[in-house]
Amino acid sequence: MSEQAQPSFSIEKLYVKDLSIEVPNAPQIFLDRETPQVNVELSTGANKIDEGYYNVTVNVTVKATSGEKTVFLVEVAQCGVFQIRNFPEADIEPVTQIGCANILFPYAREAVSDAIARAGFQPILLAPVNFESLYQARLEQQKQGAGSDVVIQ
Repeated sequence: MSEQAQPSFSIEKLYVKDLSIEVPNAPQIFLDRETPQVNVELSTGANKIDEGYYNVTVNVTVKATSGEKTVFLVEVAQCGVFQIRNFPEADIEPVTQIGCANILFPYAREAVSDAIARAGFQPILLAPVNFESLYQARLEQQKQGAGSDVVIQ
């Protein structure tokens, strides 16, 4: 009787692949006392980079507008290299899109908040995200042929 190898999961590396902030209407925008409208977009992606190794990305875009003017635009691509071995093939996507995304999101949230504060604005702390429900919603969207970016209000 042969023994099956036990599933293993480990974090190899966490890193910021892309971080940008734009304040196109500075310095005049700092005189605007109107509360900006904030829009948050979130997406995840994963690709196999070697046998048992996956690169997972959580992309967060935060855009604040006041009327027709952009107050700021922040884009963060928070990534991680994960070792995922001996999982059934059908479980790899949920592990990367839910489990790995849950690990990466707090780092992305911190990068967004820090970038906004460094640009001279009150930091925005993004609410926790239920990646399991987002994954299920994305599967439904794919069945219907829609896009995969999720807008969070």
